[in-house]
Amino acid sequence: MKITVNGDIRDVDVEADMPLLWVLRDELGLKGTKYGCGIAQCGACTVHMDGLAVRSCQVTAASADGAEIVTIEGLGTPAAMHAVQEAWVEEQVAQCGYCQSGQIMQAAAMLDLNPEPSDSDIDAVMSGNLCRCGTYPRIRAAIKSAATKLQEA
Repeated sequence: MKITVNGDIRDVDVEADMPLLWVLRDELGLKGTKYGCGIAQCGACTVHMDGLAVRSCQVTAASADGAEIVTIEGLGTPAAMHAVQEAWVEEQVAQCGYCQSGQIMQAAAMLDLNPEPSDSDIDAVMSGNLCRCGTYPRIRAAIKSAATKLQEA
């Protein structure tokens, strides 16, 4: 199978029903995408597939064949962070940090579709991404900050 991950076309020789999460982590060595629950309920494994946020634990390798995948490693770099990543740092969102790559990927996808989200928009879209540390107010603040930065760019 061929998938484009973070701009690079990658050949993967895996079972068709292998979850994309394991393709990314175990086959391609991209450890930023986290395993949380395995049933698409927590959002820790969120990546972008053809521009949309998806739970990689529930997407099969066969479904990703030919798709454009972006992981947290491809969203931005330490030297050139995405606006959402910058806002996460500025708002000091992370505590334990485990869920943050999924949170950031979900937020970035939301802002691509809705550049001026209301609090209720943010709550609705982000409700599927769980943070056991309870940093939801900081997550919302970071999303609003990132929305402003993206509009100014």
